[in-house]
Amino acid sequence: MYIGLDLGTSGLKAVLINESQAIVAEASAPLVVTRAAPGWSEQAPSDWVDAADAVMRALAAQVSLESVRAIGLSGQMHGATLLDADDEVLRPCILWNDTRAAAEAAKLDADPVFRTLTGNIVFAGFTAPKLMWVARNEPEVFAKVARVLLPKDYLRLWLTGEAVAEMSDAAGTSWLDVGKRDWSDDLLAATGLTRAQMPRLVEGSEVSGQIRDALATRWGLPKGVVVAGGGGDNAASAVGAGVVKAGDAFVSLGTSGVLFAASDAYQPDAASAVHTFCHALPDTWHQMGVILAAADALNWFARIAAQPSATLTGVLGDLQAPGRTLFLPYLGGERTPHNDADIRGAFLHLDHATDQAAMTRAVLEGVTHAIRDSYDALFATGTRINRLIAVGGGSKSDYWVRAIATSLDIPIALPVAGDFGGAFGAARLGMMAATGAGVAIATAPQIARTIEPDTTLTSAFSEAHARYRASYSALKGLT
Repeated sequence: MYIGLDLGTSGLKAVLINESQAIVAEASAPLVVTRAAPGWSEQAPSDWVDAADAVMRALAAQVSLESVRAIGLSGQMHGATLLDADDEVLRPCILWNDTRAAAEAAKLDADPVFRTLTGNIVFAGFTAPKLMWVARNEPEVFAKVARVLLPKDYLRLWLTGEAVAEMSDAAGTSWLDVGKRDWSDDLLAATGLTRAQMPRLVEGSEVSGQIRDALATRWGLPKGVVVAGGGGDNAASAVGAGVVKAGDAFVSLGTSGVLFAASDAYQPDAASAVHTFCHALPDTWHQMGVILAAADALNWFARIAAQPSATLTGVLGDLQAPGRTLFLPYLGGERTPHNDADIRGAFLHLDHATDQAAMTRAVLEGVTHAIRDSYDALFATGTRINRLIAVGGGSKSDYWVRAIATSLDIPIALPVAGDFGGAFGAARLGMMAATGAGVAIATAPQIARTIEPDTTLTSAFSEAHARYRASYSALKGLT
């Protein structure tokens, strides 16, 4: 059997799969984000360890773990976990959705070597600018930094004693030469760091170490259980969903929104604000449009409306043409295509006839328009999508999925009930590492049904998207 651990922002999830890749057991533990100042987002790495211990104990309470052969890791990307020479944590981890380092990111991005080697804009949420922020604002901390780890890789250090990262997660640091799949000494030097402070690199399907004997005993694991390289959350989710070859893609409606397309070649276009990263599998890359608030935007409105989000969306009925009201979902800035950490969200064109249902539709439409932005950006790079599936909590809303299908004019497949996210993908990567199995085991999920675009509304969504794009410029002038 094989375990996948997915270290998310709001919780850590574990799944246990058997040799047939059926989920045998699962468990989760919540996590808390602290926001000490506007734009800040942090977590204590000790909370990750406690959560991992809790879910492993929960799995062991459900089924014997004595036949487990491997563990794979998935996790939130870009976080800066800073350790001293004794591997003690120096400060809370600065998370992916923390925007305090916007000025530092702009300075790094102005150096053309970063886009040339990484294939990406240096976004404020990436790891490198966070280290520059620490150097300028917490110099006593920066002086003690002996090792920089990404969140899931801190868990790996605790699990195995090995400081290791893998390609898909490392690609989001702004220190990786993404084409060569190796750390760049030049990029590290630009932020005052050296290769010696970086973890060793492996591919996601390779062995990175073995579980410490003490932990194996605690959880009832056999000795010698290997830990796979794993993947960043979206790359691992792609492995779980079978999105591993060119033409395959998924749209994820989770806390953030992602349009992820696999690629068999490195084809960056940094200016588009499309992320071009290594995939979690050897010799494979992916392109990704990212919006920072998808289901998070709906959950925000649900809190304002004092109604569960499922209640808000459940009364909408059939898909309608977008109304006059617009919602711009930039609650914490935006990545693709704007690369704008300062922009904030807005409702536009409210009037006396605007009711709760109209505002709910506007929120869903606003996120839909943002995903259309990412689709247009990917298309401009030459990426083509032949097969698109929907994952994440937001995909439970047929209204929302149909709106996206109509806006993109692409059918969207919905998998059968099951978990095809980061934890499942991490378990698959563990299986690859332990058995030597190749990408063939990363099969596509069984499809329950496919939601077709409403061709009678395609032009209406295109017109609304054009108004949405124009509204960004107007809103930018007020920021």
